[in-house]
Amino acid sequence: MGSLRAKIVAYVAATAAALLLAAIIAVNMYVARSTASAQFASTADVPLKPVAVVFGAGIEADGEPSGMLADRLDAAIDLYRSGRVKKLLFSGDNGSVNYNEVGAMLRYAMRRGIPVRAMTPDYAGFNTYATCYRAKTIFGVRSATLVTQRYHLPRALYICQQLGIDVVGVGTPDWGREPDGMMLRLVVREYLATLLASWELNVTHPRPKYLGRYEGLR
Repeated sequence: MGSLRAKIVAYVAATAAALLLAAIIAVNMYVARSTASAQFASTADVPLKPVAVVFGAGIEADGEPSGMLADRLDAAIDLYRSGRVKKLLFSGDNGSVNYNEVGAMLRYAMRRGIPVRAMTPDYAGFNTYATCYRAKTIFGVRSATLVTQRYHLPRALYICQQLGIDVVGVGTPDWGREPDGMMLRLVVREYLATLLASWELNVTHPRPKYLGRYEGLR
């Protein structure tokens, strides 16, 4: 009896794992295909939009943007300088006084000549969903260019599209300079996060923890 029970449990577990894997693959394929026409590899090819939304990507111990974040900022700065956007919305994690992604983003852009009037900070972009949700609800974004790495771009576009924002995106190169295995872990995490995003957008419809009053783009 014990052996039969163990086999049944193993069969159920294997079936559940197979179904989960199939769901992950199917959802990620759908998101990639449904957003493909909105993805651009070069800032020179991006159509004109009123604002670029730049997603946070970590800062170093000295408070400077991580390599991945610097790549995103450089692309956004190029979009602004070329006149393809008029505003830059910097959204990231400022969960404590000792960790401020958005402050690092602002300083980086200002050192490269971007005027303060062209930048709007969002200090509560704790994840991709929160950034997209707050872009529309708090900052009134209706049309935008999203700036992030290529591996992350389909999910960001999909979330914004499902929230009713007209978006395109420019994908900066996936960062091969990360420690061994880091990029693989990021991609695996992204596959799981895309499945979660689909669940949230189609089933639970959560509101970010931090919203606040409407601010608009300054």
